[in-house]
Amino acid sequence: MVSVTDLQFVSLAVPDLQAERDFFGKVWGLTEVADADGKVYFAAEGVSHPYVIVLREDAERKTDLVGFSAASKVDVDAVFQQAMDAGAKAIGEPGPIEGPAGGYGCRFFDPDGHALQVACNQTQRESRALEKGEAIPIGISHVVFHSPDHKALAEFYQNVLGFRLSDWIGEFMVFLRCNSAHHRLAILPGPPALNHIAFDVSSVDEMMRGLARMHENEVKLSWGPGRHTAGNNTFSYFVTPNGNVVEYTSDLEEVDDETWVVTRYEATPSITDQWGTGRIITGNIPHAEAKPDKGLWQVPA
Repeated sequence: MVSVTDLQFVSLAVPDLQAERDFFGKVWGLTEVADADGKVYFAAEGVSHPYVIVLREDAERKTDLVGFSAASKVDVDAVFQQAMDAGAKAIGEPGPIEGPAGGYGCRFFDPDGHALQVACNQTQRESRALEKGEAIPIGISHVVFHSPDHKALAEFYQNVLGFRLSDWIGEFMVFLRCNSAHHRLAILPGPPALNHIAFDVSSVDEMMRGLARMHENEVKLSWGPGRHTAGNNTFSYFVTPNGNVVEYTSDLEEVDDETWVVTRYEATPSITDQWGTGRIITGNIPHAEAKPDKGLWQVPA
């Protein structure tokens, strides 16, 4: 089984491109690195991925593409074959990738209709150590999907992209990893949709400083601050101008594949926030009600 090596980026279509561009670049703390062919690319300073968020304008909000990295062309080819063997619908066979980072990759749909890319040999950026007080993302941490058959979708990511099981919360939430980070992907029941995109920051102090910057920019806190149980990571959630949910997180647990034991946590009302602080502010809600993503089964623009 060949595995992807990391979550690389999420590509989003939004009705108000300028508002989303200002949010990710001027408020959230990403670095705009390219503007080409109607798409705006943002990188995170603490990782070498060429970009972590891609934006384009569309009449409706959509998730266009979720990108993963692979170690080599051989691995890209192998993952594509694993996808085809599993009955996935192909978008593009392995070959050169268009865009500012180039590279070699393939694209296919997952069983729910999310468009995926697996790529290697892209031009990497020079990352840097973040200074205390910057309170900006190190890099992209994870994505969470809703799925009408979350167990089957989890099996697809394990069998096709080589993800490994980290933990469960009851029967309703599964956490999957593709490297030492506790999870790069988690899946919940519900209509097929992207729940949120999380970004790692350096510490709980940096998360709180980031929360303060959101407040100063009149970005309402949606849920948090708190600390999850599975993964042990801190969290604060916000909603972008176009309705995309994003998270600052820190201290995500590191996993040793040789010694890790999968835990199935009991699904109690407090299981998602071990501090119990996430709902202190009256009116805060974790996330809006999920609806099917408008980008499902659409070939990315």
